[in-house]
Amino acid sequence: MPPRRYWLMKSEPECFSFADLKNRPDGTEHWDGVRNYQARNLLRDEIKVGDGVLFYHSNIKEPAIVGVARVVREGYPDHTALDPCSDHFDPRASEKNPIWFMVDVHYVAPLAHPLTRTDLRAHPVLRGMDVLKKGNRLSVQPVRANEWQAVLKIGELVDSEC
Repeated sequence: MPPRRYWLMKSEPECFSFADLKNRPDGTEHWDGVRNYQARNLLRDEIKVGDGVLFYHSNIKEPAIVGVARVVREGYPDHTALDPCSDHFDPRASEKNPIWFMVDVHYVAPLAHPLTRTDLRAHPVLRGMDVLKKGNRLSVQPVRANEWQAVLKIGELVDSEC
């Protein structure tokens, strides 16, 4: 079994929030609509069942990590790229050449309090997170194990279920 990895996934809460994930059947939903090749490659090739996810609310007054999820299905073709009625439609995609991929994530737990960018910058382990790097706009990005543990500790979560 490959070692467990960790990821940060960004979503605008007015589009899909952590509460939305919790309220899905079984607290599980596909992570669709990613239209960046670097992030697509992570979804398609790197992210595996059992990997941890930090759910990050973006494009709001105070963007923050708000909760923890777990990957429950590895990368598979993003069907929204094939749907002309979808906001994520891509006319270049086809069933034979899907181009875009998604994973399924499952709600685990909220943080006791959201960790804002200010909180992350203030912590010696977290100040190097990719999400804080200038120009990094990837909606899916890796998180190092020590960063994962620091977020859980500051967020008052225990890694037993996370």
